[in-house]
Amino acid sequence: MDFEQARQDVLAFRDERNWKQFHNPKDLAISINLEAAELLELFQWSGADTERADKFPQMREELADVLIYCIDLADRLDLDIPTIIGQKMEANRQKYPADKARNTAAKYDEL
Repeated sequence: MDFEQARQDVLAFRDERNWKQFHNPKDLAISINLEAAELLELFQWSGADTERADKFPQMREELADVLIYCIDLADRLDLDIPTIIGQKMEANRQKYPADKARNTAAKYDEL
């Protein structure tokens, strides 16, 4: 399945249940954050284990939830995801030129 097929599947699932009426930007943004918190919770108390390979199936599900709500929010705001990602990546290239940002975790204003 490519991205466009996945996007259409998410929206069809929503529309088959008539849930679009509940999808206002505020509630979708809240839902994105709640699902992201569930993803983050998988790392809670993991100590030095930054990978948590034992939690991979749950990570996959929680990340899917985040992405599904992102698709719903983009649809509600009439935003094309590949376009806005492309625009943001270009802005990131300007903020983090490869020759200055390579091998450093410094923020753009510290490069």
